[in-house]
Amino acid sequence: MPTLYNQADKNVRLTWLYITGFLVFVIAVGYVFASALNSSGILYFAVIFSIIMSFGSYWWSDKIVLAMSSAKPITLENNREIYHLVENLCITAGLPLPRIYIIEDSSPNAFATGRDPKHAVVCLTTGIIGKLEKAELEGVIAHELSHVGNRDILLSTVVVVLVGFIALLADWFRYSMWFGGGRSRNNNDGGLQMIFFVLAIVLSILAPIAGVLIQLAISRKREFLADADGALLTRYPEGLARALEKISADPTPLKEANRATAHLFIANPFRGKNVSKLFMTHPPIEDRVKALRNMDV
Repeated sequence: MPTLYNQADKNVRLTWLYITGFLVFVIAVGYVFASALNSSGILYFAVIFSIIMSFGSYWWSDKIVLAMSSAKPITLENNREIYHLVENLCITAGLPLPRIYIIEDSSPNAFATGRDPKHAVVCLTTGIIGKLEKAELEGVIAHELSHVGNRDILLSTVVVVLVGFIALLADWFRYSMWFGGGRSRNNNDGGLQMIFFVLAIVLSILAPIAGVLIQLAISRKREFLADADGALLTRYPEGLARALEKISADPTPLKEANRATAHLFIANPFRGKNVSKLFMTHPPIEDRVKALRNMDV
């Protein structure tokens, strides 16, 4: 029977499965567009560019996200309490100590980023440090360290880039269709190309939406897994459950958040937004709290 103890290994395998599946999806979209316009160059471009951008963005993701969030590093000397809190949980989890950053913002929230556990970053807002009790803050940090240990930071970064690339491909196809002369008339198999052309038009509309939905579904799944692994790490699911309740009840929006980084945070950084569950970056807080309180650790 699967347990939380073997969940981390499963997560690593799933991460590469998700990335491979998403790359195949991008390449398939590129193939349809290339067939519709009778241009193999589009397919080559889709394959090469998606791979380069996926791993290139992963390599630099921590620097990009930290700059976008206006985060500042802390050290043992200038914030001993937080430093030791993270350090103790890392020892328990068997993880290298990540760099620790602070965002000067009264909204309670946190995220993790970086290309692997040896180059990870845990970032906390001043609001979450000031508003949570120690056991609750430990639950939040354990959640973020679980993202690091499960390699979620790789998955989230690569998927964001691939979703953006699918949207660019779709825009480019529509531009070529209207302003680039449309499909080639030199293809002898006109019937087959017409099928590809119609399919490409449909994909140019639906593929970006499907990409976003896949991204959000993966993100929501990983939040549940990080909650479970974080609770296992602290042996106190109630701490994280109470933290999530306090975070969701706080009305303060996070000033430094944006749509590109929202999925990284432990809870939706935008307040007062009524969005369909299908398009939510995070599972509903009440579902996460219920799952935590039903755990037996």
